[in-house]
Amino acid sequence: MFSVETVYTKVVWKIKRNFQMVGTTIFCVSCAERGMLTRLLSILAEMEAMGFGPNASSYTCLITALGNVGRTLEADAIFQDMMRSGFKPRLNVYNVLLRGFLRKGFLRLADKVLVAIDELGIGRNRETYEILLDYYVRAGCLEDTWSIIGEMRREGFQLNSFAYSKVIELYRDNGMWKKAMGIMREMKEMGVSLDKRIYNSIIDTFGKYGELDQALEVFEKMQQEGIKPDIRTWNSLITWHCKSGHLTNALELLTKMQEQGLYPDPKIFLTIISRLGEQGNWDLIKKNFENMQIRGNQKSGVIYAVLVDIYGQYGRFQDAEDCVNALKLEGIQLSASIFLCSGKCLCSTGPLYGEIIRDVVVKNIVQGFSPDVVTYTTLMKASMRAGCFDQVPVNIQGNGICWVYTG
Repeated sequence: MFSVETVYTKVVWKIKRNFQMVGTTIFCVSCAERGMLTRLLSILAEMEAMGFGPNASSYTCLITALGNVGRTLEADAIFQDMMRSGFKPRLNVYNVLLRGFLRKGFLRLADKVLVAIDELGIGRNRETYEILLDYYVRAGCLEDTWSIIGEMRREGFQLNSFAYSKVIELYRDNGMWKKAMGIMREMKEMGVSLDKRIYNSIIDTFGKYGELDQALEVFEKMQQEGIKPDIRTWNSLITWHCKSGHLTNALELLTKMQEQGLYPDPKIFLTIISRLGEQGNWDLIKKNFENMQIRGNQKSGVIYAVLVDIYGQYGRFQDAEDCVNALKLEGIQLSASIFLCSGKCLCSTGPLYGEIIRDVVVKNIVQGFSPDVVTYTTLMKASMRAGCFDQVPVNIQGNGICWVYTG
């Protein structure tokens, strides 16, 4: 017989233990949702040290966290351990594995996940179908995409904006942009509202096939419906206007974009100033760059690097050097790529002098960068193209430059 005090002590201990376990599990879920994988692993290790074995929630959290960061095979190993421990994973765990396997191209493993879902009688949910739909669209599998859509409808899943946007993208990528526009009519008939995802897909489709006026019409309608364009919307419009040679419209869109507090991807800016450079509109390049600075663009280092590269391509050494000096004044850390661009610019200015090239390499060293093979190869090729065979840097001895004179 146990005394009342002994029984009471055991009950209190179990309550505390269960309470601690529940609290820890909740914290694990929070870590998994926030992508805090390292912290999650640390918590699970602490739980094991305290005598708490992993439960179904702990396994699920760990599999989800690993899957979200692309560590798919590790997630699968944890999944197998979960099964051996006697736990029955829910459908969301199978979906995590399915998404991870498809992203990594492990198609056989993905098929095994689908077979397991069917054999266990769990049934596919909307997330399962959307994972498959996303994969087939990215892979350009038109027939498989329609097969999944047909299955969704048979199972009673109404197509939402995600599904419709994927169909539009598939038509766009397969050259059937007019059919993609028919999706809009179908959506209206089905009572599905057009959201930002759909509008972005339609605008990008029109832009890709040169229907810029229609793209702008959809853009205006989007705003009339109270949907605010995001970075993807603006980037798409600016990119396709640039590629179609409508540079004036692209610059107008860039200005409007910045007025709304948004800034283009550096690649977009590179496209614009490359076109302006081809036309010799250096003043316009400077004006747009200053506008970006005035409006508070924080990616000055990236933009300056782009400018140095563009100026270098067109042999405008002084402008490139001014960019490097401006970076220093702003207190932005110079990168090796900027020095390399500066060197390329120097090499394209015409007559080369050893002092100039040596200055670029020495700046690398002073700033703490060790010039690599690419840097020296670039400078040597440029020197030879300019006919300056007598001054080519070949290696570093200590902190100095060793030159080979062939003349």
